[in-house]
Amino acid sequence: MLEQEFDWFFTTHAQTLRKGGKGGFEVLMLMSVAQVFGLYTPKEMADYLGIHSQKLYSHLKSLSLASLQKLMLSFMVKQAAEQLKSILSKSAATYSRAGISMHVDDSVIERVGKQIRSTYKWYSGRFKQVVRGNDLLGIVLSFNGLILPLHLMFCSKQGRANTSKPELLVKMLGELKDLFAQQGIDISGVPLTMDSWFASQDLRQKLWALGFHHLIVAGKRTSVFTINGQKHPAREWKLQLPLKDPQWGVEVPHLRKKANSPTFGNVVLFFFAKQTTRVFYLMDLSRVPGRSAEIWNIWEQHHRIEQFWRLLKSVFRIKTIQLRGDGLYAGLLIKVLAYLFVLRLQAQTAFKNFSVVQILRKIRREDSLDTLIDQHFHAFIS
Repeated sequence: MLEQEFDWFFTTHAQTLRKGGKGGFEVLMLMSVAQVFGLYTPKEMADYLGIHSQKLYSHLKSLSLASLQKLMLSFMVKQAAEQLKSILSKSAATYSRAGISMHVDDSVIERVGKQIRSTYKWYSGRFKQVVRGNDLLGIVLSFNGLILPLHLMFCSKQGRANTSKPELLVKMLGELKDLFAQQGIDISGVPLTMDSWFASQDLRQKLWALGFHHLIVAGKRTSVFTINGQKHPAREWKLQLPLKDPQWGVEVPHLRKKANSPTFGNVVLFFFAKQTTRVFYLMDLSRVPGRSAEIWNIWEQHHRIEQFWRLLKSVFRIKTIQLRGDGLYAGLLIKVLAYLFVLRLQAQTAFKNFSVVQILRKIRREDSLDTLIDQHFHAFIS
């Protein structure tokens, strides 16, 4: 079972990976499989094999930044396209039930060292002090409970005035649109959600120009809106507007209102209350605004990207690999490959009702890393 999915990785991506060199290809695959068995760094893998760690590090360093980014995109897009095609070939009802949506967010990987690529300092509200780390911008696709990463890039964290996350996001979405088009899929029709940090009229127009017309964005409490001729900040509207009781398709108290914003022009606002007494709101920046149930069901999946970040950090321990220079992306690619490998296992009947953590426990209990090494990497480690 494990060998079957591993063979799929080799046959599907071998040609792409070997363009970067056979040695680098094998180390990437070896390290990604090692993650499943609890060996998270090249040093741990080298100690397990009884070889010098420099043998693994030298191969990882031989991979260029461009090749690493291309490899990672290739892996993520191919796996997502394979899953999407199975849904797109079915009825409209099946497509609707799948709840396909894309989500944008960034996450910080805390670092102590100063020589790791893309490491910045900023003031952390969580720790109430200046901290150091990498800021990783990501786009994930979610449907039927699955979370598939589509694009990941490290970016600056030096304050809003000096960053270009919105421009980087437009570039990433443009690349995804072209790559999915090569697979015969129009990804621009999938709804897109993001936090309030990214919201701007300029970004809205650029995403519309790319073909992404369905946008749901978290609202800021300081934004000003005019509703029924009255102008107030969002924090006041949240207190004044009475919410409707939960209805079909929206299981929380909510209210959908048309409004006008000095920043966004005409928008649709969706206010809702969670189990607490706090009221939140979303902005529907779509070219054709959705109904209350559509807005809510799309946004309800936004937490999927937070789940992905937690898996990368706590389960696959992305912080443990600390490679200098372009090795930062090599470490990220290793973790992403391990995650995609586990997702393929999760689709099998034997693992259908297992979480990622449960799958890893079962593999470590019942399978052997030595067997995979003997079958696929014996020439490399001999």
